[in-house]
Amino acid sequence: MSVQIIEKSGQGLSRVYGVTVPAQDLTAKLEARIAEIAPQLNLKGFRPGKVPMGHVRRMYGKSLMGEVVEQTLNEGAQQALDEAKLKPVGQPDLKLESDMEQVLAGKADLSYEVAVELMPEFEPVDVASISLKRPVYEPSDAEVDEAVAELAAQNRAYEPRTGKAVKAKDGDMVVIDFVGRIDGEPFEGGAATDAELVLGSGQFIPGFEDQLVGAKPESTLTVKVTFPEDYGVEALKGKAAEFETTVKEVKKPVEASVDDEFAKKLGLDDLNALKDAVRSQLKSRYESMSRFKLKRALLDVLDEKHDFALPPRNGRGRVRGHLEPGPGREPAPGPARGGQGQDRGAAQGRVPQDRRAPRAPGPGARRDRTPPEHPDLRSGDAAGRPPGGHALSGPGTADLRPAAPEPPGPGPAARPAL
Repeated sequence: MSVQIIEKSGQGLSRVYGVTVPAQDLTAKLEARIAEIAPQLNLKGFRPGKVPMGHVRRMYGKSLMGEVVEQTLNEGAQQALDEAKLKPVGQPDLKLESDMEQVLAGKADLSYEVAVELMPEFEPVDVASISLKRPVYEPSDAEVDEAVAELAAQNRAYEPRTGKAVKAKDGDMVVIDFVGRIDGEPFEGGAATDAELVLGSGQFIPGFEDQLVGAKPESTLTVKVTFPEDYGVEALKGKAAEFETTVKEVKKPVEASVDDEFAKKLGLDDLNALKDAVRSQLKSRYESMSRFKLKRALLDVLDEKHDFALPPRNGRGRVRGHLEPGPGREPAPGPARGGQGQDRGAAQGRVPQDRRAPRAPGPGARRDRTPPEHPDLRSGDAAGRPPGGHALSGPGTADLRPAAPEPPGPGPAARPAL
């Protein structure tokens, strides 16, 4: 492949190369690709493996040329890096300059730019000269007991309130039926039957739970609320709604006894096993905080002992990546914004970038669990404290997180209808 490569600019740690691949080279690769697949085709009107190459070209030529162009883009970019003996920080960016319709038709050369950022050259410090201190902490019995008590509070049961003057109080669970209306018309997902709601839990949108405080069993009332502006369903954002709500039952909380039976409900043998699991999880959380603090201190020392320019874009991004919390990274979930899940890099003439994202944090801790002996570990809140309060799970332990059923009705914005 007779590729022409010229350096267009080279400032600091940035380089831009122009790459041109002649149209005849692309056509030759296309013909080779057609010759490769033609014997494998089984088309109506032709014997297996006997489809003429001209027919294959007419039917599949443009799509096959697209494959050729995509492969050539990457090969040309790599050739530019190899010939210049460069050490790139990340994947190069490609910018098409040719009319792609003409290129795909075999009538124009493929011309594009390769922009790349380079690794800086520096003399690394002798790591033997670096001394760091890593804070350690052992959870106390009192802290373990407090964590177990919080678990019991999260797993409390409810029993019906009895008497002639029963009224729902903050912290009670109400069993309700409701139908929501906007401008007098019911809307999709705005109704539920036998929904269980703990008053004061913040499970439903603001204002809904407050209006049920003082409600009596078998009573019906109209709850008037406004959906938040940041609600997850676009059609409901900022809309005023009325929910005709029937309170079928009022239940009071029953504190769970912290004993062997409670531990067994959580999948452990006895209370001692539960405390061991809690202690292990607390210790693991502190160790993770300590590792992050040590890593941050190491990066600070390395920053002090080295002085060199960073690539304008990728370098700073990679440094930020090292400072992200969590033990690892995982692919970012969901399709791209706008509903397009595919990578548009090839269509824009770019080598696909690494789209990994830091691990998303879990539910926030109920309270600050920073070891009192090491208050400076509180920096982990902004950069590395493990997610969750006492949501205990992991190898060799039961998942002690209480079930979190999806709230019916006007709950958090995750619901598709409400």
